[in-house]
Amino acid sequence: MTTRRVGKMGWSRTLGLLAKGRNINPETLLATDYLNHFNEVVMLIELACDMPDCVEDVAAWEPLSYQEHFRRSTFAAKELAILAYENSPPKFRDPFDAIVEQADAVALKAAKELTEAVGDGENMDAEKVAHLANTHAATLRRLVDMASGIINGHGIRTHQEDIDAILEDEAGDDGISQDEIDAMFG
Repeated sequence: MTTRRVGKMGWSRTLGLLAKGRNINPETLLATDYLNHFNEVVMLIELACDMPDCVEDVAAWEPLSYQEHFRRSTFAAKELAILAYENSPPKFRDPFDAIVEQADAVALKAAKELTEAVGDGENMDAEKVAHLANTHAATLRRLVDMASGIINGHGIRTHQEDIDAILEDEAGDDGISQDEIDAMFG
């Protein structure tokens, strides 16, 4: 006997047909619009290098579930996007959810570390702020790219080890190489 996730109706094919032309991938049943939530925080983190006041906006950013993002959005097919996500095939949704979880953690870590580095602004170490902002923004961009690949059904091999490698590289100065990124998307 096969068990289904809560909310899983088994209508993937029907939902795929309904999704066509609505910015929801008919195969994965996921929408790239959700990634705007992360693109916003990436932009704010990048701005922190030149405008430390933006760190307050980074600190105010909060993770939103896929469903909550669409409930708050003006996306025309938001109810369909939520229903499609809840019925997305596990081979897409599971790695997507894992990446989103990691992206949330990186964004929250960035907010904490940048807030501490900026402090009251008077004794701020501009080099440290720039390093933190660049490192966290690059990591988030990589995770968003991976999530986008999954949404678009490019057959990305995304395993927890791949995500862990990105996060480990975030702590180092060298970052992840283009070859490593290409291997993940291979």
